[in-house]
Amino acid sequence: MMRYAIVIEKAAGNFSAYVPDLPGCIATGATLEEIKQEIRDAIRFHIEGLEADGLPVPAPVAVAEYIDA
Repeated sequence: MMRYAIVIEKAAGNFSAYVPDLPGCIATGATLEEIKQEIRDAIRFHIEGLEADGLPVPAPVAVAEYIDA
């Protein structure tokens, strides 16, 4: 099992998320709980698609940190 960093952003009426290490892997959801499940499903689907196409699955290398400003 691989562990990928995700970025969740608040939009006007929902949330969106993407995976920096998996370009094109995105999801949207109405709540934080929903977006976490949706992006988890999107990651699995994205990886399955890469494998089915015989393409390499990028290793998770992105790191998320918070910085006090």
